[in-house]
Amino acid sequence: MSSATSPVTPKSEFADNESGYSSGSGSEELPEVYFTAPHLRHINSMLAKLEPLDVIRWSMITFPSLFQTTAFGLTGLVTIDMISKIAAEQKIDHPVDLIFLDTLFHFKETHELVEACQTHYPTAKFHIYKPAGVETADEFNKIHGDKLWETNDNLYDYLAKVEPAQRAYSELRVRAVFTGRRKSQGGKRGSLDVVEVDEAGLIKINPLANWSFAQVKSYIDANGVPYNTLLDKGYKSVGDWHSTSPVKEGEDERAGRWKGQQKTECGIHNPRSKYAQFLQEQEQKKQQQALEEALQNVQLSAQS
Repeated sequence: MSSATSPVTPKSEFADNESGYSSGSGSEELPEVYFTAPHLRHINSMLAKLEPLDVIRWSMITFPSLFQTTAFGLTGLVTIDMISKIAAEQKIDHPVDLIFLDTLFHFKETHELVEACQTHYPTAKFHIYKPAGVETADEFNKIHGDKLWETNDNLYDYLAKVEPAQRAYSELRVRAVFTGRRKSQGGKRGSLDVVEVDEAGLIKINPLANWSFAQVKSYIDANGVPYNTLLDKGYKSVGDWHSTSPVKEGEDERAGRWKGQQKTECGIHNPRSKYAQFLQEQEQKKQQQALEEALQNVQLSAQS
């Protein structure tokens, strides 16, 4: 299936005379939501003073077609649990659907956690997306080669994470998503805002942006939230088995991700333009290869 971006209208250049919201009288089934740059700065300055539960409540009121993207890390689990508490207060089913990108290379402990969460939050709806056209790691390797994450990590990120995410956003008509990112995770996340808008107009809300790892773990323990048993073995951030290792004392939370590489993000939180450029380069290589093969065929024909 072809990749697609979020259906939110991109507003990469925020004009000061925009209202920030489209009219509710339009013919679209769901309204567009966008922010001027000053409005977004104001919102972030206000939200930074709120507790995560209040940020979540505000987001549920503000954004249509709101989902949660999660790999079931600790921060995402806190968000799931907080949403479930809001649902219990309102006596409704879990109101925010979850999107899980199954790269096919997650730890078995991660899959066990997904099952545990489905049991623990029975009214939550889980949407699981895999790389296009395959169901297993063996099928993926047969098509794309062994250890693609080593031979071409950009292509791996695109196939296993970026394309499935964009397909999910398109098929589910996602306007906004909760993420599990926090400032204390270090790297590029150190300057994280509570609300961001990506290049395609997708709104990303980071309700626990200002919490520390200790605060997150304390909530998990106090509320009996299921969590990945790998955390008890020294892991603090869990991704694919081939690019995740335990964290040493004093290291950043995400120091165990892509150890030894100049890399801090998996792809879905990188600028989408990076992957547009990557796809263009891939297409150029393919065309160059086809041209070289055609020339070789012409030379062979001339010699025969």
